[in-house]
Amino acid sequence: MPSPIKVGFVMHVMQVAGAEVLVRQIIEQLGDKISPTILCLDAVGTIGEQLMQSGVPLTVLDRKPGMDWGVAKRMSDVVKAQQIQVLHAHQYTPFFYAALGRLRHRMPAKILFTEHGRHYPDIVSWKRRWANKVLLQRYADKVTACCDFSTQALHKIEGFPKAFTLANGVDMAELPARGDEQQTRELRSRLGLDLDRPYAACIARFHAVKDHATLIRGWQRVHQQLPEARLLLVGGGEEESQLREQVTGIEKSQAGFQDSVQFLGIRHDVPDILRAIDVFTLTSVSEAASLTLLEAMASQCASVVTAVGGNGEHLRQGTDGYLVPRADDQALASKLVELLTNKQKAKSTKNGPQRPRASPNPVQPQHRRRPLLSALRKFSSEYPTLNPPARTRREPVPGKGSRFLSATSP
Repeated sequence: MPSPIKVGFVMHVMQVAGAEVLVRQIIEQLGDKISPTILCLDAVGTIGEQLMQSGVPLTVLDRKPGMDWGVAKRMSDVVKAQQIQVLHAHQYTPFFYAALGRLRHRMPAKILFTEHGRHYPDIVSWKRRWANKVLLQRYADKVTACCDFSTQALHKIEGFPKAFTLANGVDMAELPARGDEQQTRELRSRLGLDLDRPYAACIARFHAVKDHATLIRGWQRVHQQLPEARLLLVGGGEEESQLREQVTGIEKSQAGFQDSVQFLGIRHDVPDILRAIDVFTLTSVSEAASLTLLEAMASQCASVVTAVGGNGEHLRQGTDGYLVPRADDQALASKLVELLTNKQKAKSTKNGPQRPRASPNPVQPQHRRRPLLSALRKFSSEYPTLNPPARTRREPVPGKGSRFLSATSP
């Protein structure tokens, strides 16, 4: 049996967010095939603490504001001391410092750079693009992105012409199928939700890019038409206090609004919540391949999300739910009201009583990890020869309302 590959995951901070959840899944699912280490630029984070408790080494590199040349040296020291073979850098800044470690300190590890979400507006300086094209891309042994939107950004904006898509996915085994009406009522009772009340939920960290402010403005419109409906906000983050203030401010002119918005904090029963609610919603101004959207679709939950980033690569307009313009609280409210008031319409955007039929190569974490593990093995011995996967096809399963990406090769 091959010895475990020593992999260092380079992150900003291991907070509860998409890329960080993905790293945890990689570590858990590859198991003894890798020997993982986490290198955080800024802080440990909630997921980091959990991984440390399970025995995964974690080092904080204490990045200073601005350009911190010492980060590359400190990273190189950890790589050499722990004999790390592969650095898997998630997002651009962690990659930049990993590449700097190779350039300035002869850091021996190979580098796999994975891009996730993008800023909005997505603008980078000509100096950065030039540095990527002329110099830094040479230190990225492979460059991947979690959706076609982010891949195109790497090609056209960042200057990484060889980047390719290695799609995100969710593990269907961890997301039970939506039950019948009686099972849904039992689930709601267990969660402390009212049995007959319409529910929408947003599951996302409280960060500006998720634009909860637009969601709350949209929900103000929903509440005017459906005062009995409830919005569940699942997550945590730096914007929570101002979002609570926004809700309180609306309550002053719209009685009962505050009761219609419930902050649930970070939860570990997200699959249950998704099976219990009527509509999932996400109002990001920029998004890559949202894991919560994939989880909602796997849970047969109708969705209303912004038409940004990779959302349109997953959700078919009018079939799996609705795409609405970013920052448009009126369009958002209109589609939420439509689905919350017309339960039959909401059900028609789901899968019906059965789950989506598995594609020949379903994009689930265990399938996504195979090419990743293959790349890691090749990195650990010689420069990799992993080729980009065949172009992703987007074919709906006949007779089913929700779909999952499939590819002709993993």
